[in-house]
Amino acid sequence: MLKPAVGSWGRLLSKINDREAAEAILEHKEVLGSYHHSIFYIQEYIHKPLRDIRAFVVGGETIAAIYRASEHWITNTARGGKASNCPITPEIDDICVRASKAVGGGVVAIDVFEDPERGLLINEVNYTMEFRNSIAPTGVDIPGKVADFCLRVGRDGWAAANGWRNGGPAAHPVSLTSGVAQGRDYFLVVYQPRSFGLAH
Repeated sequence: MLKPAVGSWGRLLSKINDREAAEAILEHKEVLGSYHHSIFYIQEYIHKPLRDIRAFVVGGETIAAIYRASEHWITNTARGGKASNCPITPEIDDICVRASKAVGGGVVAIDVFEDPERGLLINEVNYTMEFRNSIAPTGVDIPGKVADFCLRVGRDGWAAANGWRNGGPAAHPVSLTSGVAQGRDYFLVVYQPRSFGLAH
């Protein structure tokens, strides 16, 4: 998978099936000339069950989650994926809260894959989340929860609003990248989705 380092709505994703396709896409991006096109974000393709999970973590609490289902490998609702309520199991809550803590908490959307062999895997932690297609299927007032969190931050401070003791996250932030390599005129980030140590 080749992804933009910053993006939304499942745009500019490339599922690369062979070396020739990879070379063509990388050459195209390199020639475009923009700094953003010279960052190659490469990720393992995960065979998922025609859906993924988008969970919303606000202040250290998984407040809602949806399944995003599609016959296409891109399941984003802006690209035609269908949203339905996803029950928040203890496993989903644990992995999402731990992923949120790993990046400093706050208000984030966590994209989770269900891998048949490895269990739940974190695909992305989104700090600029959208929730338009998530309120109706979950019945959760997501914008209200975000507003309440902002008020808690103003009243009690960042650490307290995130439920942290001693002024910081319970776990030290970790890198979500499995390897980084620098090239001549580009920067390569290779990412492998993580399970955050959950038993499968």
